[in-house]
Amino acid sequence: MLMLCLSDVQGNLDALRAVLATAERRSFQKLIVAGDIVFPGRAPLETWRRLTAAGAVLIQGLGDKAIAMLEPSNITAVTPHEHERLDQFKRTRDELGQLILERLRRLPNEVRIPLEDGRELLVCHGSPVDPSEAMTFDMTDEEINALIGDDPADIIVCGMSHVPFDRMIGDVRVINVGSVGDAPDGRTSHDPTPQVAHATWIESTPSGVTVDQVTVPLTASIPPRAAQAVIEK
Repeated sequence: MLMLCLSDVQGNLDALRAVLATAERRSFQKLIVAGDIVFPGRAPLETWRRLTAAGAVLIQGLGDKAIAMLEPSNITAVTPHEHERLDQFKRTRDELGQLILERLRRLPNEVRIPLEDGRELLVCHGSPVDPSEAMTFDMTDEEINALIGDDPADIIVCGMSHVPFDRMIGDVRVINVGSVGDAPDGRTSHDPTPQVAHATWIESTPSGVTVDQVTVPLTASIPPRAAQAVIEK
């Protein structure tokens, strides 16, 4: 079974198209998104439609939970940045509509996938102990182990921190798949536009698991037809 694992798309449709276009030559069986699907990007509805049309396994991220459950009238903005963010929050909710907001609210915090070699893979947004706390590349083994807790999974796939890594913590393999829509690589204060997107291929066979983490450049536009061809597989 070949899985394409993503996270933190954040409504960035161009980045999602670029990742899906690079996947065009590989016939994956599962598309997995470890949370933060639609906000604060400029194309939340189309991003949702592309992923659901592809049959993606979706996990609820903090942004998804906030969009689905917070009432904008109860949020007070102070700074110009906060006002801009709140306006985008309102536009996102209006564009998605109540049906999709309810589906976002009902997304699971985790999904467990049995693997061909008898092991178990857990997908979560932040960590098994707390979906709102990320496991980051710069944490010590002890810090990550505390966020794994007593979870029985053999492999943990997560996002939230936006920086990919693949580490063994004791006998547990932790794979952070980075971010599709808001990767920090190559960005500067002069040009905060995302320059790349992250994706992780995980192949499960009876003999074990292989992991391939890739970085997709976003400098060239991806033809919509190419992205659509991947989605319709």
